[in-house]
Amino acid sequence: MAEENNFSDDLKDKAKEFTEEAKESASEFTESAKETFTGSNKKILAGVLAILLGALGVHKFILGYTKEGIIILVITLILGIATCGIAGWVMSILGLIEGIIYLTKSDEEFYNMYQVGKKPWF
Repeated sequence: MAEENNFSDDLKDKAKEFTEEAKESASEFTESAKETFTGSNKKILAGVLAILLGALGVHKFILGYTKEGIIILVITLILGIATCGIAGWVMSILGLIEGIIYLTKSDEEFYNMYQVGKKPWF
């Protein structure tokens, strides 16, 4: 009976220890995710959105380039209709290229070039 109580206590202690470690890991993950996606450096978010939704100019809106985002959106929608989708494909390819450029720059270089320097194109 005493062995069962010791075994039960050990399991409870290990479960409590595991729970604390899981909470700590989740907290660290949450903080790093907040820093990545809502911090002053939006490199990863803009890069991924440029690759996935580049034809719609979403990455430009994320970086605060409203005029450029509207230009991309209009080219995709209006000229896309007029050219049977060719303009949309071109804008998708440009978004892919721009996303790769964003993601290959260092955090500091990206921040200085696109957020401080306000370089709207490539």
